[in-house]
Amino acid sequence: MKLADISGSKKKEYLKAEIDKRETNSKIKNIRDLNMGISDFKKGYQPRTNIVKVEKGDWVTDCHSSLFRWRNHFEYLLNVHGVNDVRQKAIHTTGPIMPEPSAFDFEMAIEKLQRHKSPDMDQIPA
Repeated sequence: MKLADISGSKKKEYLKAEIDKRETNSKIKNIRDLNMGISDFKKGYQPRTNIVKVEKGDWVTDCHSSLFRWRNHFEYLLNVHGVNDVRQKAIHTTGPIMPEPSAFDFEMAIEKLQRHKSPDMDQIPA
Protein backbone atom coordinates (compact mmCIF):
# COMPACT_ATOMS: atom_id res chain seq x y z
CA MET A 1 0.00 0.00 0.00
CA LYS A 2 1.42 3.37 -0.97
CA LEU A 3 1.80 6.38 1.32
CA ALA A 4 -0.73 8.31 -0.77
CA ASP A 5 -3.30 5.54 -0.23
CA ILE A 6 -2.72 5.56 3.53
CA SER A 7 -2.95 9.35 3.65
CA GLY A 8 -6.14 9.30 1.57
CA SER A 9 -7.80 6.73 3.81
CA LYS A 10 -6.81 8.69 6.94
CA LYS A 11 -8.28 11.83 5.38
CA LYS A 12 -11.56 10.03 4.60
CA GLU A 13 -11.76 8.68 8.16
CA TYR A 14 -11.11 12.16 9.55
CA LEU A 15 -13.75 13.79 7.33
CA LYS A 16 -16.36 11.15 8.19
CA ALA A 17 -15.72 11.57 11.92
CA GLU A 18 -15.94 15.36 11.64
CA ILE A 19 -19.22 15.22 9.72
CA ASP A 20 -20.66 12.84 12.32
CA LYS A 21 -19.69 15.26 15.10
CA ARG A 22 -21.41 18.15 13.30
CA GLU A 23 -24.57 16.10 12.75
CA THR A 24 -24.68 15.14 16.43
CA ASN A 25 -24.24 18.75 17.55
CA SER A 26 -26.95 19.84 15.14
CA LYS A 27 -29.40 17.19 16.40
CA ILE A 28 -28.91 18.08 20.07
CA LYS A 29 -28.95 21.81 19.24
CA ASN A 30 -25.47 22.42 20.63
CA ILE A 31 -24.96 25.60 18.61
CA ARG A 32 -21.67 26.69 20.19
CA ASP A 33 -19.86 23.41 19.44
CA LEU A 34 -21.52 23.22 16.03
CA ASN A 35 -20.19 26.65 15.02
CA MET A 36 -16.73 25.90 16.41
CA GLY A 37 -16.71 22.62 14.51
CA ILE A 38 -17.74 24.28 11.27
CA SER A 39 -14.92 26.82 11.58
CA ASP A 40 -12.46 23.96 12.25
CA PHE A 41 -13.89 22.02 9.32
CA LYS A 42 -13.25 24.98 7.00
CA LYS A 43 -9.55 24.76 7.84
CA GLY A 44 -9.45 21.28 6.33
CA TYR A 45 -7.50 18.17 7.11
CA GLN A 46 -4.15 18.84 8.73
CA PRO A 47 -2.06 15.72 9.31
CA ARG A 48 -0.03 15.74 12.49
CA THR A 49 3.33 14.23 13.20
CA ASN A 50 5.02 13.79 16.54
CA ILE A 51 8.73 14.36 16.07
CA VAL A 52 11.06 14.95 19.00
CA LYS A 53 14.73 15.88 18.91
CA VAL A 54 16.95 13.89 21.27
CA GLU A 55 20.10 15.11 23.02
CA LYS A 56 22.43 13.84 20.29
CA GLY A 57 20.62 15.85 17.63
CA ASP A 58 18.75 12.91 16.08
CA TRP A 59 15.01 12.95 15.47
CA VAL A 60 12.65 10.39 17.03
CA THR A 61 9.17 9.64 15.69
CA ASP A 62 7.95 6.57 17.60
CA CYS A 63 5.69 7.04 20.62
CA HIS A 64 7.79 5.26 23.27
CA SER A 65 11.03 7.06 22.44
CA SER A 66 9.35 10.46 22.37
CA LEU A 67 7.66 9.84 25.74
CA PHE A 68 11.00 8.72 27.18
CA ARG A 69 12.64 11.89 25.82
CA TRP A 70 9.93 14.16 27.27
CA ARG A 71 10.18 12.42 30.65
CA ASN A 72 13.94 12.98 30.73
CA HIS A 73 13.53 16.58 29.62
CA PHE A 74 11.10 17.47 32.40
CA GLU A 75 13.06 15.54 35.01
CA TYR A 76 16.05 17.67 34.09
CA LEU A 77 14.02 20.89 34.26
CA LEU A 78 12.12 20.19 37.46
CA ASN A 79 14.70 18.38 39.59
CA VAL A 80 17.00 21.24 40.53
CA HIS A 81 20.08 20.19 42.45
CA GLY A 82 22.50 22.43 44.29
CA VAL A 83 20.06 25.13 45.40
CA ASN A 84 21.04 26.14 48.91
CA ASP A 85 18.45 28.53 50.33
CA VAL A 86 15.23 29.32 48.53
CA ARG A 87 13.19 30.66 51.45
CA GLN A 88 11.04 33.70 50.88
CA LYS A 89 12.05 36.72 52.92
CA ALA A 90 9.38 38.53 54.90
CA ILE A 91 8.24 41.80 53.35
CA HIS A 92 7.64 44.57 55.88
CA THR A 93 5.37 47.40 54.82
CA THR A 94 3.95 50.31 56.76
CA GLY A 95 0.38 49.76 55.59
CA PRO A 96 -1.76 48.21 52.91
CA ILE A 97 -0.51 48.96 49.41
CA MET A 98 -4.02 49.12 47.98
CA PRO A 99 -7.31 49.85 49.72
CA GLU A 100 -9.83 47.06 50.26
CA PRO A 101 -12.04 46.52 47.17
CA SER A 102 -15.67 47.48 47.50
CA ALA A 103 -18.67 45.30 46.60
CA PHE A 104 -19.05 47.35 43.40
CA ASP A 105 -15.44 46.53 42.44
CA PHE A 106 -16.18 42.82 42.86
CA GLU A 107 -19.31 43.06 40.74
CA MET A 108 -17.46 44.89 37.96
CA ALA A 109 -14.65 42.31 37.99
CA ILE A 110 -17.17 39.46 37.74
CA GLU A 111 -18.95 41.21 34.85
CA LYS A 112 -15.66 41.36 32.91
CA LEU A 113 -15.02 37.59 33.15
CA GLN A 114 -15.23 35.79 29.81
CA ARG A 115 -17.73 32.99 29.46
CA HIS A 116 -16.95 29.49 28.09
CA LYS A 117 -13.38 29.54 29.37
CA SER A 118 -11.68 26.94 31.53
CA PRO A 119 -11.90 27.52 35.27
CA ASP A 120 -8.80 28.50 37.18
CA MET A 121 -7.20 26.44 39.94
CA ASP A 122 -10.26 27.01 42.15
CA GLN A 123 -12.41 25.17 39.55
CA ILE A 124 -15.08 27.89 39.67
CA PRO A 125 -16.28 28.79 36.15
CA ALA A 126 -17.23 32.34 35.23
